Amino acid sequence: MAKTQLEVLNALDVAKTQWYHFTAIIIAGMGFFTDAYDLFCISTVTRLLGRIYYYQEGNSKPGSLPPNVSAAVNGVALCGTLAGQLFFGWLGDKMGRKKVYGMTLMLMVICSIASGLSFGHTAKSVMTTLCFFRFWLGFGIGGDYPLSATIMSEYANKKTRGAFIAAVFAMQGFGILAGGAVSIIVSVGFKKHFRAPNYETDPKGSTVSEADFVWRLILMFGAMPAAMTYYWRMKMPETARYTALVEKNAKQAAADMSRVMQVDIEEDTSKIDEIASSGPSFGLFSSQFLKRHGLHLLGTTTTWFLLDIAYYSQNLFQKDIFTAVGWIPAGRKMNAIEEVYRIAKAQTIIALCSTVPGYWFTVFFIDRIGRFTIQLMGFFFMTVFMFALAIPYNHWRGIKCGDSFCDGNHIAFVVLYSFTFFFANFGPNSTTFIVPAEVFPARLRSTCHGISAAAGKAGAIVGAFGFLYAAQSTHKSEVDTGYHKGIGVKNSLIVLGVTNALGFLFTFLVPETNGKSLEELSGENEEEEEAAAGLPRSVSIIRTAPA
Repeated sequence: MAKTQLEVLNALDVAKTQWYHFTAIIIAGMGFFTDAYDLFCISTVTRLLGRIYYYQEGNSKPGSLPPNVSAAVNGVALCGTLAGQLFFGWLGDKMGRKKVYGMTLMLMVICSIASGLSFGHTAKSVMTTLCFFRFWLGFGIGGDYPLSATIMSEYANKKTRGAFIAAVFAMQGFGILAGGAVSIIVSVGFKKHFRAPNYETDPKGSTVSEADFVWRLILMFGAMPAAMTYYWRMKMPETARYTALVEKNAKQAAADMSRVMQVDIEEDTSKIDEIASSGPSFGLFSSQFLKRHGLHLLGTTTTWFLLDIAYYSQNLFQKDIFTAVGWIPAGRKMNAIEEVYRIAKAQTIIALCSTVPGYWFTVFFIDRIGRFTIQLMGFFFMTVFMFALAIPYNHWRGIKCGDSFCDGNHIAFVVLYSFTFFFANFGPNSTTFIVPAEVFPARLRSTCHGISAAAGKAGAIVGAFGFLYAAQSTHKSEVDTGYHKGIGVKNSLIVLGVTNALGFLFTFLVPETNGKSLEELSGENEEEEEAAAGLPRSVSIIRTAPA
């Protein structure tokens, strides 16, 4: 890498906020809107799937998905996402960000529609095809993580780069909100036209045959926002940093950015020749990478892993927590479509009051107080509020009154629960996405972000599968059909609190990236200067904590 910054990269670093920034945010952000919708809308319909396909005549409780089926339906998309993050992250560095960007979107569109169709009429055929298509849906979603983050970081200026990347990720909040809103609209429409008694009055009649269309429509809606942005993704030029630093074509990078930024950028011929003649630097599995960025990669992977254990446990199983504290009635007191409405309503309220505001607090403050401070603060308050929920859990829940709980403090529980979401999003859920897109070299940026994100999804899988079993009651009579006794919701929340505390500690491995250029952070500008000064090329110049 040349000692002096290329003119096109310097122009990007100091550029004022322009229309192309907002265009990039919208184009990349709509992918994340779709990602969140597709990943989280499944939680509004899993109980409906159990009622439709696993109804048992004579049972006092509505049908529910068997443990293995429930784990597969909730977790298979996360498995696909993990695989997609690793594969498309690597491919984004090999083929370029733009070439791969359209592949992920089309995969999401096709598999969203196919998930809703889920061929067959028997429980086995429908669940098998649903899981198959949701795996590949997750595979496409996984590719969107490293590509969107990398593209936005490489387009942004260094002064507001954090806010721009955070704004892309904040569209995830609107996707979660949309999942609840669409579920409410669809369930209200069907409930109005296809009235049904509750389960305890008429078990079989409580699930009308038309309810099978409810979950299909909700899942297929996810294809719409992705399809609407495909054309604009294909019109985006390759990022200047990939073109100049990886493809070694600084002249093309200058031409692309001149058109996008509507300014004239002229590169010095000597700089272009120096870039073109420079050989490849260290790779991912080299000792140089380990010494320069090893701790950074350890920090980004561990914090994302620990965060997603707690975050996805909370998101995917909100309905179980709300039922446990009595905020949603017992299933037998509702019909199938009413239950979808109640679950979606509760999740929408949480998203509207805490999830969405948390994302946008990050957008507003991240370039003012830095990534490190926000992540540390987020983990700290997540820990505090999780223990505040868990330790006096019986006080919040109240005493058992038949199928529900009374004399509890359910509203206070929900308020505290909402604060954990707020500080997750005004905290590590945003920063773990942002930092890996800034701290690694251009030639490895997408790959390293994919590895970090995949570690997060590994945590999400642990949370999704683990919480499903762990949160079961310690009393055999209260355990859901097909499950074994667990440690209960209270102890599960304590485990999540400990997980958040560990995330707080591992945050000290994560570098502060605020206000620096990507080349300064990755060390790409300093390699030759270090060599000329007689310094070891492998020594990292980035501090792992703010001064």
